[in-house]
Amino acid sequence: DGYIDFMEYVAALSLVLRGKMEQKLRWYFKLYDVDGNGCIDRHELLNIIKAIRAINGGDHETSAEEFTNRVFDRIDVNGDGELSLDEFVEGARKDEEFMEVMMKSLDLSHIVAMI
Repeated sequence: DGYIDFMEYVAALSLVLRGKMEQKLRWYFKLYDVDGNGCIDRHELLNIIKAIRAINGGDHETSAEEFTNRVFDRIDVNGDGELSLDEFVEGARKDEEFMEVMMKSLDLSHIVAMI
């Protein structure tokens, strides 16, 4: 319905904190598939990368656009311009840089430390 109720919030926190890597990646995929069509396109991933960088701060060697293009070059196996769930999960497992960004996307420890 576009809203997260308390139980959904608790379930998501539990998954992020204690879930297995496969579960986390599947959840990230659902979260990043903004339009819910079962694929993540370049625009969706670019917006996610920009949001992650805005939250986490820091300097980056590459722009969000360059990083997004590199991710698609590496893990969009069939070259259709969209990441399927399988491509996303397998790509994250095989690409350390992409996996690191995915893990940082919900690492809020630096925010908690400020509170």
